[in-house]
Amino acid sequence: MLRPEVAGRVMRLGFADGARVKRGQILVQLDDALQKAELQQAQAQQSIARSNYKRNQELVAQNFVAQRVLDESEANLQVADAQVALARARLQRMAITAPFDGTVGLGAVNSGDYVRDGADLVNLQDSRSMQVDFSLAERYQSRLRIGQPVELTLDALPGRRVMAQIEAVDPLLDANGRAVSVRARVDNTPDNALRPGMFARANVIFDVRENALLVPEEAIVPQSGKQFVFKVVAPTAPPGTGSTALSAEPKTVSQRQEVKLGLRRAGKVEIAEGLKSGDIVVVAGQQRLQRDGTPVRVIDLANSASPTSLAPAAAASAVTAQSAR
Repeated sequence: MLRPEVAGRVMRLGFADGARVKRGQILVQLDDALQKAELQQAQAQQSIARSNYKRNQELVAQNFVAQRVLDESEANLQVADAQVALARARLQRMAITAPFDGTVGLGAVNSGDYVRDGADLVNLQDSRSMQVDFSLAERYQSRLRIGQPVELTLDALPGRRVMAQIEAVDPLLDANGRAVSVRARVDNTPDNALRPGMFARANVIFDVRENALLVPEEAIVPQSGKQFVFKVVAPTAPPGTGSTALSAEPKTVSQRQEVKLGLRRAGKVEIAEGLKSGDIVVVAGQQRLQRDGTPVRVIDLANSASPTSLAPAAAASAVTAQSAR
């Protein structure tokens, strides 16, 4: 937000609302007639002081005046130089310029308005590179590092994920919320279409595991402090039976399998031990599977028939290998 350092009347505006501006471009010009007159006066006094100094230099060289006179004229010249610098600085403050290349917003003043020092004039944004501020619980502070990737999701851009990198971590924790403040930077490419002030959800990536085995969270069945899934497997023939007996068995049956869980992501959980890629696990209807070997029929919930035709059926999902974060 650009604000004037001195009060004054707006003479002209050097921008159009929402336009691109260059660094050093005058955006707001205040009435500087008085400051120009002060500069001219200071320059005239400077010219007189310089002439007196040069004249006294010649007189001292001819021993017509004392050295003290030359010293006084030199001091007067230095005062005059300072007066010119002060007047020029006051004049420059009457022109508010763009400190960097960017895009201006909607102007808050018009030509002829009288503005006080510190009043809002217009906001200027350079959105090519943007910052994202967010907080994390204090237990994660030891796992944060500069350059760590951050995945951003924005309500204004549904279905799109934007990657950022941590550039700073506040050493002071919030005493009330017990949280650590983090700042990340994101390159705002034309495809991202990010705007300052957007709300974003930040997911800091602490670890990436390639080819992790993932299953839907609803496939996990906790029992007695352990985690289980129900696999869908082919039945095994009892010892001493032939192929005719095996053909009469159901095509698929259930088998309870203890598993160890790893990382979690949206709706999915990593299986660290107990399954292999390609296994089929039950994700709905586990309450009907009381014992191993229960016949099951895999159905598609999205295209299922009436409820009476489902029993004894179970919806299933294949174990897939993905990247777990």
